[in-house]
Amino acid sequence: MRQSVEERQERILLLVKERGSLRVAQLADELGISAVTTRRHVEALAEQGLLRRAHGSVAWPDAPAADPAPLPGQQRGAASSAVLGLVVPAAYYYYAEVIRGVKAAANAAGARLVLGISDYRPEEDAAQIASMLDTGVHGLLLTPNWAADTPTAEEEGRILGLGVPTVLLERRAASGSAAAELDRVCTDHVHGACAAVRHLAGLGRRRIALLARENTPTAGYVATGYRTGLAALGLTAPMTAAETAAAADFEARLRRIPDLVADGRVDAALVHTDTDALVLLQHLQARGLRVPEDIALVAYDDEMAALADVPLTAVAPPKQALGEAAVGLLLSRLAEQPGTASPRRHLDLLPQLHVRASTRVAAEG
Repeated sequence: MRQSVEERQERILLLVKERGSLRVAQLADELGISAVTTRRHVEALAEQGLLRRAHGSVAWPDAPAADPAPLPGQQRGAASSAVLGLVVPAAYYYYAEVIRGVKAAANAAGARLVLGISDYRPEEDAAQIASMLDTGVHGLLLTPNWAADTPTAEEEGRILGLGVPTVLLERRAASGSAAAELDRVCTDHVHGACAAVRHLAGLGRRRIALLARENTPTAGYVATGYRTGLAALGLTAPMTAAETAAAADFEARLRRIPDLVADGRVDAALVHTDTDALVLLQHLQARGLRVPEDIALVAYDDEMAALADVPLTAVAPPKQALGEAAVGLLLSRLAEQPGTASPRRHLDLLPQLHVRASTRVAAEG
């Protein structure tokens, strides 16, 4: 017979009172329900002051919480290293280097890393985080899949209610919001796009186009940097807003660039990402247009730009350094003594411009 919510919660209270403290995962096994459902019951009871939660365990209010599970090779009761959870959208392309940086910094500090991949699905964010909390991570590094550049109220509430120190990685919350008070480490993509525009203008290019898909967390910052860079140099975008709206489909805008180059309306382009920059290069070559003589190209991300037929100049976010810096922030937060708290930190790292053949010849000419 299926138990009611009240019956499950009563059973949880009896088990915890009897044993003093338990892992949430242990509770789930004993109740025969999922860890996610168990966590929901525990959270409800903790809000009423009937239980106490800490690092994936639950305790009777006057009993100590269960110690985190020992690391491999450690005896229970021995001093254990921090256990850090990292949730990112993917383990390839951009995030492979970020993961490498997190792993290197965690290893150097003697911390254990637990990795979760969300596959760009918001519901998987929640599942990965819940699993990590149940296994007792001490802190979290998160790149959540927010539909917009900043979280909704519901998404913000979930992040703020995790109960462990959390650092956002390549995600920003709007200034003034509660989530903006979290520590974060990000690439300054506005600066990166500005640097690309300055570089192209320095080559004498005045008709600089932007090609960026609108459905990525980075695109908005790249677009802001592009517009800021043009304005600082007294330049205007070669495509009007009406023309851009008329070709709202990204692939259609990309295919139109060779026509604009042939007509003399575009002589340079900043393209986010590398993959789309490579596709544009192929379209240009198919029309007999030369890079960089007819059009100078700068890619954004620098994952595979150097492998192009004409190696592409690219803006390179400091991906590995991002991961290393995020671990540093989280470990610093974990090391704080109870009752003390240093100011929250927002760390922006500047990307670098790697100049290659897609702009170099024009500079020499």
